[in-house]
Amino acid sequence: MPQHTPNTRVCRDCDGFATAAITTGTRHADGTRATLRVTCPICRGTGTAAPAASLSRAGR
Repeated sequence: MPQHTPNTRVCRDCDGFATAAITTGTRHADGTRATLRVTCPICRGTGTAAPAASLSRAGR
């Protein structure tokens, strides 16, 4: 019998990989690589999409 997977909304811009480490090509004095940590600006590093906006009615 098939298992049901949870229906989580994944960010369409980063595909759920919200944070990436990018190497700059330089090394620190101890030999480790210098990296930059970059987060997805759309989901702000959560990896999930914002809830869909709902329509609201104003006035009469």
